[in-house]
Amino acid sequence: MLQLISNDVFISVEHRVVAKSVGPRVSIASLFGTRISPHPKIYGPTKELVSEDNPPIYKETTMQNYGARYFEKGLDGSSTLLQFKLCGSSC
Repeated sequence: MLQLISNDVFISVEHRVVAKSVGPRVSIASLFGTRISPHPKIYGPTKELVSEDNPPIYKETTMQNYGARYFEKGLDGSSTLLQFKLCGSSC
C-alpha cells in the first residue's frame, strides 16, 4: 500500500531472507493498519506526488478490496499492485 500511496516513490520488495553465517542480522518491520468501517477509506496516489509530469500509476482502492485481491491471488511471486496499475501489467 505504501508503494501505491507514494506513486512508486517508495518501492516494495518481495520479502526474502538469506541468513549469513557470519555477522548480525537486522530486521525492520513496517506495519500499516486501517479500521474496517461501513464507509471504507479510499487510498490512492497522494495528490502532492501526482502532476502532469508524474501522472498516477495506480487506481484508487480500499483496504478491503486490496486485501481481497491479495488473498485471491495467493503466493505466486507476483505483486498484488499489478492488478491496480492504470496502464495494465505491461507498463
